[in-house]
Amino acid sequence: MDKGIILLAAGGTGGHLFPAEALAHELKATGYSVHLVTDSRAERFTGKFPADEIHVVPSATIGSKNPVKLARSVWKLWTGLRAARRLIARLKPRAVVGFGGYPTVPPLLAATGMGIPSIIHEQNAVMGRANKMLASRVKAVAGGFLPEGTGAFAAKTVATGNPVRPAVLKAAGVPYAPAAGDAPFHLVVFGGSQGAQFFSKAVPQAVCRLDDALRQRLKVTQQARPEDREGVIAVYEKLGVPAEVSPFFTDMAGRIASAQLLICRSGASTVSEISVIGRPAILVPYPYALDHDQAANAAALAAKGGARVIAQVELSAERLAGILADAMSNPDALAQMAAGARQTGKPDAARLLALLVEAIASGSTVAKFKETRS
Repeated sequence: MDKGIILLAAGGTGGHLFPAEALAHELKATGYSVHLVTDSRAERFTGKFPADEIHVVPSATIGSKNPVKLARSVWKLWTGLRAARRLIARLKPRAVVGFGGYPTVPPLLAATGMGIPSIIHEQNAVMGRANKMLASRVKAVAGGFLPEGTGAFAAKTVATGNPVRPAVLKAAGVPYAPAAGDAPFHLVVFGGSQGAQFFSKAVPQAVCRLDDALRQRLKVTQQARPEDREGVIAVYEKLGVPAEVSPFFTDMAGRIASAQLLICRSGASTVSEISVIGRPAILVPYPYALDHDQAANAAALAAKGGARVIAQVELSAERLAGILADAMSNPDALAQMAAGARQTGKPDAARLLALLVEAIASGSTVAKFKETRS
């Protein structure tokens, strides 16, 4: 049964697209058609996105003080708004759901202006700029880490958690396997679209400082920028450490599941996925993130003992080597961290968000939804 179209809008990064993909799977399973609006950056992420159609609408970030650049951005947003209005008029979606990033601004402005029920989902503990711009216009604000009952939009906020993709739910079925004694130790390192550069230098330098006995146990999976990849590979080859190094892994959920330890940034999707899978992590918040949202995201996982949070400025190669040596020598402590991480996971977030979308699309209110949700 086709219940109609739900239009999802998301910026072209994994942090925005992955929760949108998870919701799309849930909506499709319950009988909706799903369309996606995004930007050209999304190409490498959309191969598994279950959209009936993917649309690119012009958008721009308004961040420059240069009047010429500002004028160009405003014009591009206006062009995107007109394109989004034409698209929505043609598709006639039951609801429009935005997942943050400036590519969501034209379709959400168009939808709210045309009276289409609209929702935004904020993945982080601190609301991003695009979502802040849209929050007053939409019917509901779904939060990954946003608490209910506080803030300017408390009355319309629902704490759904961050939806995770089917691959993550599958990986969550793999029990954590501590590496005791001389057993191989799989270290997985990733930094997202902005944060991998630091790890490309720090982690190989730390591995250089490990004792030979520990280094011989090590197997590394590491995300690195294309321009850093060959240098990272060269260090690991010189050390005799088996390593897979790539700018992007399509099977990251499975790699996380096979890890004994993660070293990563603390974007909302990352924190949500590792907590659902349940793996111990060293979280290094991206220091240049707007509003320091990554530090706030990391705090939720650290509070349950599922992660250790270290500021980038405090993480020298020597310190990281000591942390790695201690972790590899204490498998029971890592197993406890894995259990703590799993306690914070919300594997049913996609289902709850889909129920909220269906309620708002049907004309219900957030207050009524909170009374009946299960």
